[in-house]
Amino acid sequence: MYTGKIRQILLITDGCSNQGEDPIAMAALANEQGITVNVIGVMEHDVIDEKGMTEIDGIAMSGGGVSQIVYAERLSQTVQMVTRKAMNQTIQGVVNRQLQEILGRSQTMEDLPPEKRGEVMEVVDELGETVELEVLILVDTSASMKHKLPTVKEALLDLSLSLNARTGDNLFSVYVFPGKKNDVEKLLDWTPKLQVLTSVFSQLSTGGITPTGPALRTALSAFTEKKQSLRSLLSRDDESYFEESM
Repeated sequence: MYTGKIRQILLITDGCSNQGEDPIAMAALANEQGITVNVIGVMEHDVIDEKGMTEIDGIAMSGGGVSQIVYAERLSQTVQMVTRKAMNQTIQGVVNRQLQEILGRSQTMEDLPPEKRGEVMEVVDELGETVELEVLILVDTSASMKHKLPTVKEALLDLSLSLNARTGDNLFSVYVFPGKKNDVEKLLDWTPKLQVLTSVFSQLSTGGITPTGPALRTALSAFTEKKQSLRSLLSRDDESYFEESM
């Protein structure tokens, strides 16, 4: 039975990065560290150019996650769908690895008889409701996102309501890029409540650059710092348990 936690980066953007490291390489690094990177490309009445779409797909693919291009008015449903789909993909991957250990390396969930596959999917669905979930949200605040930010805020609040209906614990953190003084700025530290975004989102300013690579690097650091701060609270006797639970 999978008892760990799922860690995700949710990148919300409307274009192509134009400053800093290669975001596709940074997403691959995140995936290596057990963090899934999902990307939502937001359109309004315009379209995302081919280069931007290629980058969005590439980031999600190398990050082991899900990508989706969506019009702003459908953003709320898409944020929830992508987050849950990526969560179930992660759990299915774990279940497949456990099945391979039991049944042999060539076996996956798809190889099971229909009735057994249904039973396994029930377990996956149950775990999706109970597993611990950490989501770091990266919001593009480049100039072209200015009129889309109110929609992003509402989508994140809806995400919070949807995920808090689960029995499992949730933690959220929100970063924006570019920030007022740096490429990336922390808007909200780790919390189970995204509702506090309401007061800070209206104060956001937008800029012209899109430093997606540095934003992903900062997101990775945020997960690492969180893990290290938790470790510092544990005695040496607890460290073996800590390694298992992380």
